[in-house]
Amino acid sequence: MVGWAFPGAGPGLGHAINPVLAALLYVTFLQVPAAELGRSLRAGRFLAAALVVNFVVVPLVVAAMFAFLPGNQAVRLGVLLVLLTPCVDYVIVFSGLAGGSSQRLLAATPLLLLAQMLLLPGFLFLFLGSDLADVVEAGPFVEAFVMLIVIPLTLAWLTQGWAARRPVGRRVADALGTTMVPLMAATLLTVVASQVPKLGDGLAEVARVVPFYVVFLVVMAFAGLAVAHVFRLDVPASRAIVFTGATRNSLVVLPLALALPDTLAIAAVVVVTQTLVEVVGMVIYVRAVPRLLPAH
Repeated sequence: MVGWAFPGAGPGLGHAINPVLAALLYVTFLQVPAAELGRSLRAGRFLAAALVVNFVVVPLVVAAMFAFLPGNQAVRLGVLLVLLTPCVDYVIVFSGLAGGSSQRLLAATPLLLLAQMLLLPGFLFLFLGSDLADVVEAGPFVEAFVMLIVIPLTLAWLTQGWAARRPVGRRVADALGTTMVPLMAATLLTVVASQVPKLGDGLAEVARVVPFYVVFLVVMAFAGLAVAHVFRLDVPASRAIVFTGATRNSLVVLPLALALPDTLAIAAVVVVTQTLVEVVGMVIYVRAVPRLLPAH
C-alpha cells in the first residue's frame, strides 16, 4: 500500500534496504553466542547436508518446474536468480523460532554465500544459455557479504563481549533483542514498497509465478526432511536443514536484479514477490516443521 500510495519514494527506500537488513542481521547475530560457532564449524555432516539440499536438490526441483514457467525471459531470470540462491540472513531467525540450530546455520552462512557466488553463473548458463548467464557479477555478492555478514557479525561479537563484562552491556544487548520483530517488519516494508511502483502493467505476469513459489515451499519441506534423514542429523539440525532448503536469498540477489537492463526490469519484482510468498510460508513453517520433526 505504501508503494502504491507514494511511488516517488521507491528510489529512496531502495537505498535503505541494505542498512535496514544489516540492522536486522546484527540483532539476529547477537542472539547466537560466538563461542558456539567453533563447535558448529566442525559439524561436517550438517555442512554437507546444507550443501546437498541447496546445490543438488534445489536445482533439480527448479529444473522440474522450469518448463512450466511463463515464457517471458525476464520473469524466468527472476525466478532462477531467487530460487537457486539459498538464504543467508533471516533464515536464522525463522529456523530459531522453530527450534532449529541457529548456531550451525550461522556457521554455514559464509560457505553458502561463497558457493552460490561460484555456482549461480553456471546454473544460469544451464537454464538460459550464454545470453543471460553473464548478467551475474561478483560485485553485489561481495558487497552483500561485507555489509550484511562481516560488519553486523563483528558488531554483534563486540556487543556480546561488552555484555559479558558489564551489566549495562547486558541490558543493552537484551533491549536490542526485543527489536527483532519490528526490524523484520521494517525490512519487508522497505523492500516491497521500493519495488511495487516498478510493476506497471506487469502485475498479471508476476502473479503467474506465485503458484511456483508455493509449490517450491511445499516440496522443499519434504525434500529437506529426506536430506536430513539421509545424513542422520539430530532434530535441531534437521529442522535447520529444512529451513535452509526452503528459504531463498531474495534480499541479497535483489541488487543483481536491480542492476539488469530496463528490458529485464520485471525480474526485480519477481524476486520481491518470492519474498512475500516466502514470509507467509515461513509463518506456516514455524508451526509445521516442529510437527514434521517432533523433539521426541
